[in-house]
Amino acid sequence: MPSDEEVVETAAEAAEGVIFARYKQSEVTDFDVTVTFEDGVLDVDVYVNAPEDADADADEVADEAALAAQDAVDELFGETDAAES
Repeated sequence: MPSDEEVVETAAEAAEGVIFARYKQSEVTDFDVTVTFEDGVLDVDVYVNAPEDADADADEVADEAALAAQDAVDELFGETDAAES
């Protein structure tokens, strides 16, 4: 079973990966990825501030990043479950 810290790091890295896959780092004015994992509950909040004329919509990218974070954690638990079997 992964540690809480490993879960949080995995989720945050996945979210940041989506943000910077959709935007050049120089395009992002500000971003924030907040991840908590308590009592088996994952909470991911992503905020992206990018220019309005950027190719990707900041709200859509934030939503995609949050989903990617959740998927990465699901995969992490799936790998752990498979290894323990």
